Amino acid sequence: MRALRRVAIVFLPLLFSGSARAQSAGEPSSKMTAAAPAAPQDPSLALRDALAAACSESADGFARFFAPENEKVFQNLSPATRVALMKRFVLVDEPGVSRLLANASGRPLVRCETPSVTTEMRLGAADIQENLAFIPLEVRGVGDSAGTGARRVNIGLVRQGGGWKLLSVGLLLLDLNTLQQEWLKGDMEENEQAAVGVLGTLAAAVDKYRQIYGKLPDSLAQLGPPETGPATPQFSALAAPDLAEGSSGGYAFRYMPVTDSDSGAPIGYALSATPLIYGKTGLKSFLLDSSGAIRGADHRGGLAAPSDPRVDGPVDDTRGSGKD
Repeated sequence: MRALRRVAIVFLPLLFSGSARAQSAGEPSSKMTAAAPAAPQDPSLALRDALAAACSESADGFARFFAPENEKVFQNLSPATRVALMKRFVLVDEPGVSRLLANASGRPLVRCETPSVTTEMRLGAADIQENLAFIPLEVRGVGDSAGTGARRVNIGLVRQGGGWKLLSVGLLLLDLNTLQQEWLKGDMEENEQAAVGVLGTLAAAVDKYRQIYGKLPDSLAQLGPPETGPATPQFSALAAPDLAEGSSGGYAFRYMPVTDSDSGAPIGYALSATPLIYGKTGLKSFLLDSSGAIRGADHRGGLAAPSDPRVDGPVDDTRGSGKD
């Protein structure tokens, strides 16, 4: 997800600080046996099955272990956000195949095998208090027999609707309705930061075009690659196709030539960035003006203004002067 990247999940990074870099696959130090079926009322088996679903990135399977209010919110999250949440539980970066095992004491163990890494989720003894259960969970890379890279946390479950549902991670309640707003805010902030970077990238491409062809391009499309053959003034191959089409990372980009008031000849340019869906892909609009300064503010999806606060330093102090 820039997708990963990009999805700011509030509670799990605090608990699983860092990334579990699983070592090469191999048999763990303790003897493993196949897990025998047990009563469906066992909270450890509910957590085991939830982790197995997270390993394979099965959103429908994982959603079964949420209380109804959280299940609805989870299903309404973007696919990338749902995947990012599941990845945080098993600490892998790609879909895996789960193996349901048991340790020497008979407690559930889930092994998540991916092409690059394999992790193990080791469940401790459940502490059951009426309709609540708390289960120690340790996530480590296979081969990490000393547990030096292991991540440990208590998972809370609640008995609801005839089964056990995920309730908390550590001391923090798993309130997806509240966290959804935090994730959306984080997504928009990342999109806004990326949009500022794209403005700089496009400005560099426009300046390179001017250096090569001795003039400014007429549109962003002229910065894109040709379908075949060498670069030309019409398709200069100076920007990626999506940027040449004016869209990237939830933002739309416009190229605006600046002309001489008397002759009408192009003497510079400006670039704008506006959120594709205001309130979902971003809040702020940005403008890279003819001096190279980037300015931005919340215009409810409209164009940014030259009077907006500066959000970045000048890209090129000679931009718009006609100098090379």
